[in-house]
Amino acid sequence: MDLIDEIYTAYPFYGNRRIRAELNLTHQIIIGRGHVRTLMDKLGLQAIYPQPTNSSQPNKEHHIYPYLLRNTEIKRPNQVWSTDITYVRLERGFAYLIAIIDWYSRYVINWKLSNNLEIDFCLECLDDAMTQNKNRPEIFNSDQGSNFTSHRFTKILKANDIQVSMDGRGRCLDNIFVERLWRTVKQENIYLNSYQNILETRTGLNEYFLFYNNRHRHQSLNYQTPSDIYFQ
Repeated sequence: MDLIDEIYTAYPFYGNRRIRAELNLTHQIIIGRGHVRTLMDKLGLQAIYPQPTNSSQPNKEHHIYPYLLRNTEIKRPNQVWSTDITYVRLERGFAYLIAIIDWYSRYVINWKLSNNLEIDFCLECLDDAMTQNKNRPEIFNSDQGSNFTSHRFTKILKANDIQVSMDGRGRCLDNIFVERLWRTVKQENIYLNSYQNILETRTGLNEYFLFYNNRHRHQSLNYQTPSDIYFQ
């Protein structure tokens, strides 16, 4: 799973066929395509390319909102926030990380770490973002994962008069700024540290996100930091 995560982070356009080939030929790990697919599903990984809209079914009890950002020009902070969940490897086991990012500035509004995929840490992350930040986004974008389509999650957004937007099924590029954030966090922090447990990981990521928001200069932001742009 660690190798699959590293391969995907480096080559997010790789599907289970190419990841299987990489494992078999480069790392000499003999594994079937079905097993690779199962592990990718467990990690929440999906190759970045358009796929059939029925490749997986959302929770039938949850309402799926349309994607609102196609051809939308992002002009200011708090116009769009978006979120996603990614896998974090530990020395023994793994955890899950959620972050909420401002599209315009790349500023990480809030983040949480959990040892499971239950919805509670997602709700806590969103609720803290709403209560600790005086600003509100006009649009909040996510994928169609069951935690984000849950009424418990979307009602917080609707209660704050925020428009709900969701990626098209199989279109990871609809939420590309969060995908880029995960790649940066993993390559600059997670892969460089052998975190032992959740507490150690949380401490390390807290230091990293402070650095990312306040000192990490982005070429796309004319070498300013996310906080420079977000609070301008």
